[in-house]
Amino acid sequence: MSSLTIEGLKSIMGRCVGDDDSIDLDGDLLDTPFLVLGYDSLALLETATILKREYGVVLRDDELNDLETPGALLDKVNAST
Repeated sequence: MSSLTIEGLKSIMGRCVGDDDSIDLDGDLLDTPFLVLGYDSLALLETATILKREYGVVLRDDELNDLETPGALLDKVNAST
């Protein structure tokens, strides 16, 4: 399985927020907290579901709660693949 890139993660995150124009996933967001991005827990759970399906990475709820930024999520996924 190949590593997840930030562009791949942005694509997945964008699919999870749908038409919510208030969430801006452009630019350098690696260290921007999910809360600042406007990315809520439901969208994060949906992201985890897609990551499981597409990358085989299982993230428990408590692990998700500890991952506060896209960069932390990216690191966790790539360490697990």
